[in-house]
This record gives sequence, C-alpha cells and structure tokens, in this order.
Amino acid sequence: MTSGAATETAPDNDTGRIEAFSDGVFAIAVTLLVLELKLPDTKKYGVWTGLLHEWPQFAAYLTSFFIIGIMWANHHSMFTSIVRSDRVLLFLNLLLLLWTTLLPFPTHLVAEYLRDGGADAAQAEAVYSGTLTLSAIAFSLIWAHAVRGGRLIAAPLGRREEWRSIARFSMGTVFYAATIGISFLSAGAALAIQFALALYYLFEQVRSA
Repeated sequence: MTSGAATETAPDNDTGRIEAFSDGVFAIAVTLLVLELKLPDTKKYGVWTGLLHEWPQFAAYLTSFFIIGIMWANHHSMFTSIVRSDRVLLFLNLLLLLWTTLLPFPTHLVAEYLRDGGADAAQAEAVYSGTLTLSAIAFSLIWAHAVRGGRLIAAPLGRREEWRSIARFSMGTVFYAATIGISFLSAGAALAIQFALALYYLFEQVRSA
C-alpha cells in the first residue's frame, strides 16, 4: 500500500512515458489517415481527372493530417509546462488518444460522401465534427486539470491567470461544436471552418500568463 501523496501525484519529471506513448499514438493515427486514400478510377476518368474527382478524400485527409499534427504540437507544448502526473491526468490523456485514433474513421466518411452532398454528406461531416469536438474537450480537460491550483505545472498561476489560460486554450472547442450544426447547412463550409481552426491552433496556446 503506497502513501496518499505517492498515489495522487508522482515525482517531478515523470511525464516522459506519457509523451512517448502519446507520440506513438499520434504517429499511428496519421499513418491510418493515408491508408484510407484510394486510387482514382483511371479507366473512367484518366489519372488527372480521376484525381480531381477524388478531391473530397484529399480535402478530408489534409484537414485531418493538419489537425492531428497541430494536436501533437500543442500536446508537446502542454507537457513543457506539465512536469508532474497523477492518475487523473493519465486517464484524461487516454481519453484524448481515444478520439485521436478514431479520427481516421470519420475522415473516411467525409471523403466518401462529401462530393455527392445531401443528407449523407451532412451526417458524415456531423460525425467528423463531433469527433473533433470530443477531442477538443479532452484537450481542455487535460490542461484544466493540470493548471488548476498549479497541481501539475512547473510554475503555478494566479487564479485569474488560470482561468484566462484555460479559456484561451479551450476557445476552439466552442467552434468545433458549432460545426456540428453547420454540417447540416453546408458540409463543405464546416470542413473549411475546421481547417481554419487548425490554423488558429498553429499559434502557441500554452502561456504562463
């Protein structure tokens, strides 16, 4: 039986295994994306026209690749500030990886139905939007858990700075959730907004103040 302190929070600099495991999962998710790309119907369209005809799968692939890449980069940024771990952090990180590894499936749905439009395209994009929203929520929960009270970060913040940091880091969650509804108005517009959100997250969201 370990002591309560040892059970709650592990020693400093013990986040390396979390990062290493997460890096591997992000890499696998990106690899699964490219495996979903299909060759064009060259007999019907020819190579160039066939590739152009398959634009939805390339649009979905590039958006998902970009999003997973930004998630990986911001995950790294988080763990430059998070220097301790506890059991809650481990499971919140697993929750993030759950939605990350699921992302190739809704990406394939969007690639399959976006070109034809209609209800199928809207529903496929809604599933994609929902997966991104759940990923964003998991990301926000990790950072909120780590920063509240300075429990897991190197330099604790003041209460106001904590809330500002959490709000800044979580801003995209609201927009991802909004794209679920936008999907039923225009699946293509929802996908474009998600790509734009990835551009937003290119910028550093983890700041000390």
